[in-house]
Amino acid sequence: MDTFLLKNINTPGSADISVYKKSGGYKSLKKALKMKPEDIIDEVKRAGLRGRGGAGFPTGMKWDFASRDKNFPKYLLCNADEGEPGTFKDRPILEKDPHLLIEGMAISAHALQAEQGYIYLRAEYPAAKKILEDAIDQAYEDGILGEGIMGSKTNFDLAVHRGAGAYICGEETALIESIEGKRGQPRLKPPFPVNVGAWGKPTIVNNVETLSNLPLIIEIGADAYSKIGNPDCPGPKLYSVSGFVNKPGVYELPMGTSLKDIIYDHCGGIKNGGNLKAVIPGGISTPILPPDKIDCQMDFVSLPKCGSMLGSGAVMVFDESVCLVKVAARAMYFFEHESCGKCTPCREGTGWLRNILERIENGLGRRGDVELILEVASNISGKTFCPLGDGAAGMVLSFIKHFSDEFDEHIENKKCSVN
Repeated sequence: MDTFLLKNINTPGSADISVYKKSGGYKSLKKALKMKPEDIIDEVKRAGLRGRGGAGFPTGMKWDFASRDKNFPKYLLCNADEGEPGTFKDRPILEKDPHLLIEGMAISAHALQAEQGYIYLRAEYPAAKKILEDAIDQAYEDGILGEGIMGSKTNFDLAVHRGAGAYICGEETALIESIEGKRGQPRLKPPFPVNVGAWGKPTIVNNVETLSNLPLIIEIGADAYSKIGNPDCPGPKLYSVSGFVNKPGVYELPMGTSLKDIIYDHCGGIKNGGNLKAVIPGGISTPILPPDKIDCQMDFVSLPKCGSMLGSGAVMVFDESVCLVKVAARAMYFFEHESCGKCTPCREGTGWLRNILERIENGLGRRGDVELILEVASNISGKTFCPLGDGAAGMVLSFIKHFSDEFDEHIENKKCSVN
């Protein structure tokens, strides 16, 4: 497949507006500005674009909800806070092709009649901050941002808002709280941000990759776009692959590409000729899969049928040298550390689970620990303000479901046979 989202990243000077324009950049924006906002929303609906941040919610439907709200001003927020372990798919766009994102946001702003946008950037991407701000300055100088963009009647201002290093701010309502200058904690929903978001106004929050698909949809049209990848989840998808593969990295492939093909064809198989032990297909908050479950399409519809979720598309590969009890304990430490503390099941439950997992991993496990993990995890699932608690519980439950023997071995033998 030809690349669309990553086509410019290896071009010298790709972050410069002149280089971007030479590759056809901002032609889609010029075309979109001649369209009615409702026609752009309809085009996105027909294209079948689904949010690439993890939830997979239909983008056009979200936009439609916000566009029907008569309250103004409206805000457009780009979620560039990819803080989940194993996730680095947005980084090439942010650092190598920032004008693709700016063009996507300008198209979205015209469709939504939003005159102010913010890119909420994770604190751990300092290089991206400078690159984005330079690109925004270039766009202002070229009349692509500001009043009457590209000679139209549409106004759109854009700025970078740097986060403070909180994973929870990847959740859209916590992101909004943070942008407003408050502590980054999730809000109770409803009301939803499309109606009551930033500063109480209609707000759309979309991921970097989602917004970067907009120029392509406008360029080739909804019909052509919907033919890329899986009909239920069309379009190109960025997969970030890490771990025990020969060629880790970010891959742009049609949505629905097989997980097996990603590992063995695109990434060159298991490192040093080893054997596959397990795969986390969509970031640390998605359930782990054993080797016999990887012949599955990587999209929002197919993966749940295989026992996991697409999430952000962060594929983490483990070979037989890895202790999965140790992986689970380290993952739970992350969830405990990143819990905002707002709700009791997550605040207390993740710490409790981390203690049990570390006890088992350190050879101090006792009979009944696995059952205790199952009980604690079940008391977290579905009882938290945001998906962080569900992700933590689902993660450890999947480890025990597929690799219970490894937990039992640690408890019975008081040590790990792997390392």
